[in-house]
Amino acid sequence: MENKAQLLAMYKDMLRIRRFEETVSDLFSQDKIRGTTHLYIGEEAVAVGACYGIRPDDYITSTHRGHGHCIAKGAALDRMMAELYGKIDGYCKGKGGSLHIADLNAFNLGANGIVGGGIPIAVGSGLTAKYKKTGKVTVCFFGDGAANTGAFHEAVNLAAVWKLPVIFVCENNLYAMSTPVREAFPIQDIAERAQAYGIPGVVVDGMDVLAVKEAVEKAAERARRGEGPTLIECKTYRYLGHSKNDPRAYRTKEEEKQWKERDAILRYRKWLLESGTAEETELKAIEGEVEREVEEAIRFAEESPYPPLEEIVKDVYLEEDFTVLARTQGIKVVQNLTELGHPDTMRVITYRDALNEALREEMKRDENVVLIGEDIGLYGGAYGVTRGLWQEFGGERVRNTPISEAAVVGCCVGASMTGLRPVGEIMYIDFLTLAMDQLVNQGAKIRYMFGGKARVPMVIRTEGGCGRSSGAQHAQSLEAWFLHAPGLKVVMPATPFDAKGLLKAAIRGDNPVLFIEHKMLYNTKGPVPEEEYLIPLGVADVKRVGKDVTVIAYSRMLLVALEAAQVLSEEGIEVEVVDPRTLVPLDIETICQSVRKTNRVVIVYEGCKTGGAGAEIGLQIMEHAFDYLDAPIIRLGAFDAPVPCSRYLEDNYIPQVKDVVQAVRTLLGR
Repeated sequence: MENKAQLLAMYKDMLRIRRFEETVSDLFSQDKIRGTTHLYIGEEAVAVGACYGIRPDDYITSTHRGHGHCIAKGAALDRMMAELYGKIDGYCKGKGGSLHIADLNAFNLGANGIVGGGIPIAVGSGLTAKYKKTGKVTVCFFGDGAANTGAFHEAVNLAAVWKLPVIFVCENNLYAMSTPVREAFPIQDIAERAQAYGIPGVVVDGMDVLAVKEAVEKAAERARRGEGPTLIECKTYRYLGHSKNDPRAYRTKEEEKQWKERDAILRYRKWLLESGTAEETELKAIEGEVEREVEEAIRFAEESPYPPLEEIVKDVYLEEDFTVLARTQGIKVVQNLTELGHPDTMRVITYRDALNEALREEMKRDENVVLIGEDIGLYGGAYGVTRGLWQEFGGERVRNTPISEAAVVGCCVGASMTGLRPVGEIMYIDFLTLAMDQLVNQGAKIRYMFGGKARVPMVIRTEGGCGRSSGAQHAQSLEAWFLHAPGLKVVMPATPFDAKGLLKAAIRGDNPVLFIEHKMLYNTKGPVPEEEYLIPLGVADVKRVGKDVTVIAYSRMLLVALEAAQVLSEEGIEVEVVDPRTLVPLDIETICQSVRKTNRVVIVYEGCKTGGAGAEIGLQIMEHAFDYLDAPIIRLGAFDAPVPCSRYLEDNYIPQVKDVVQAVRTLLGR
């Protein structure tokens, strides 16, 4: 039962949201706040009711209309205003702005510029709570439009299957931008969709703060009992347009008038007075306090300085010092195999087994390492990398998922933000196209958007490449796409030794990593020491020493390059083969050291030649070692065509040993 102090605090927070948003609207018109802004005016009862229906240390995820959620969860107006002004004293140092405002200290996992983008993240937060048995719940706010996205269905389904403590709060304000709900749904109430997932669906008056609070409290109690999620649909209304420049031509003045007559703040004020909860003087005093707080927020924002220019590149990655890691965790950090002994004295295992060992060792070392993906349990993964781990660690830590790529990656994002170190598996890199938002817009950008306050220590394992006649949708090499996503690290090991050491380092690091394996490498064998070791990300390795030409190759193409080097050696040509191992960060210095020695370069990669990773490597060589080149760089990539299924065509679609041999001969004029 609410006490007077809480009831008055709810009134104050609804007023804080209303006056903040009205002020933001005015400042936007004065060009003091720039960009776009999606105001919460009219919907205040939903945010306040929901946030007062949970504990202070429970989590929320928010939306592009997120100012209200942030304020209701306890944010200070001055720092919020500074963020909207783009100032250094804002919650995100001006890097997030209106669309991405977050207050992690208040357990607000951030507003989101992608419709439905925060829904899978809430599932990850719920997974952390269930796994760690914290008793926390996560309230996931989203609009009616988001209820038609794939992310919504994947996330709600996964939360229901795993019985996660998530409360899905749909703010149905009747319009997704301009599209009316009646035209977007074949059902009367969005809450009916809960039936498909076997969870409760509740409809509540979103203009009644106490009704919202009661519904969320009941859902939270249910979630804390371990009974899983609830979908709550709050019927509400935004008084203004979708964004500031929306003329609202799609709705009538009469409709707006009818909803404003049900104004949540006025109704609640009247109830406070008529119930005897508060006197007029008390409410007037609260209103005065809010006005002064808003005025102070403007002053604070205008006096706050803009971020210094060096902030542009800060907070993209969390800096990692693997030498410190080695010292504090008692593990060797090495850059190449010979640092751990002579390869001939080491056992020989497959690439697959090296990856499996890395996962097993990290799961034994850290109980926060959890595996998430399709068919990774009893089946052991599509390529057998997780075999035996489900039997050893159980279903809580090796978690099979439905076919839901967006939910898998988004769950990893939310879980990593709230205390786990998830390793997600996407069966084929081609399928990452179904999870691009969660990987590129969420996982890669969250740290930066939130001003460096978030950590996203997740690894997404996947595989790509040709070799099995799998065709155009199961055999692509798409790594170049992800080089263009600052915040994401991209790793492509070629040997069992590198695969194990790099995967262990990726799991222990605090940045999101895309770990790309190759389907044709799983059965390849190589020396791997018994003792534990890490290989730091961003360190290339010279796999063969030579003096005549530098050949740069990674993943499966490294094997092609080494075979070509052996052929050329028999002709008296000594090729130096450099394996970048990680494409982000790229160790251009090691590459250029080789170029300065040989003065000639061939770059070999399996992706399409145009726009491939080899093009980026080549340009960086031109920038850093142009004066040392005695001939143009030769790039050998796949044809600019989808991957053909025919074995004969596929074999000749990508660079072959003969192509590398011919390229080297050409550079040497032979």
